[in-house]
Amino acid sequence: MKKISVILTSYNGEKTIEKTIQSILGQEGNGVEFSIELIVIDDCSTDDTLSLLIKYEKDCILLKNEKNSGGPNKGRNFGLMIATGDYICIADQDDLWKKDKIQSVLPYLDLAPIITSGYEVIDENTKKVITRMRASTSSYILYSQNETFLKKLTKSLDGQNAYMGSFIYSSKLKDIYFEENFGMVDFDWLLRLFHQQTSLEVCKVLYERTLNGANLSLNETYRKFDFYYSLLTLENYETSYPYETTLAYKKVYGSRARYYYLMGNMKKARYYFVRSQKNIKTLLYFITSFYGSQYVKKRFNVFG
Repeated sequence: MKKISVILTSYNGEKTIEKTIQSILGQEGNGVEFSIELIVIDDCSTDDTLSLLIKYEKDCILLKNEKNSGGPNKGRNFGLMIATGDYICIADQDDLWKKDKIQSVLPYLDLAPIITSGYEVIDENTKKVITRMRASTSSYILYSQNETFLKKLTKSLDGQNAYMGSFIYSSKLKDIYFEENFGMVDFDWLLRLFHQQTSLEVCKVLYERTLNGANLSLNETYRKFDFYYSLLTLENYETSYPYETTLAYKKVYGSRARYYYLMGNMKKARYYFVRSQKNIKTLLYFITSFYGSQYVKKRFNVFG
């Protein structure tokens, strides 16, 4: 029986944490086809998160950081150090797993060291449900060595879906840790994980993530850290992958521009659009930053 270590970090997640835990522990086949080792690390929550977590002490390993670390990465690394499973999953406190999430990936675990899946993004502000899943005539897509790495290096929207909550990967890669300087950035981790590896995507929606104003991904401080750390990370690959990193720098600027566009800070959005890729989409974003942005944001998925 394969053992799956699930690392769940929390901070002031009283509104969602119980549903997340229940969706993980309530997996179909748990205890029969596989076992789950749930490791929960709280980052000194100031609401009722910890008291809610205590209710699940018998079903998980519950830990707490000595002081608030400012992001999930310290807790994730702590979880990786003590995880004893054959495979690793990383979960956020507002993720909701489909009941067959683990069951659906079990047949493919021996085909590649990194498995991801499709997922749904539920935007609480616009009430939109965005499905992100690669279409295929097969039940899965196998990616060759370094194929996904190069896509992620260039910030490409094509290729394998690789959002954190969809991952299940071999414990042989568990010594790849997250940065703790900012405590919340994962671009460098993603690149180091996929570098020189094959991978596989299961063509099925296996979990939900909720997008709202409280998400770390929309937090201005997080976006600033992600921007500067992405630039720093790319320097490590300039010699080996010069073409890809040149393109990546422009993509990083483009991502920052679209964030400010979404947030309504059009002056900063235009500053970064000028430094991003030169194409028709960038031009239209730039033009509508003066007039028409509300229509664009309502009709299109600008960011996230």
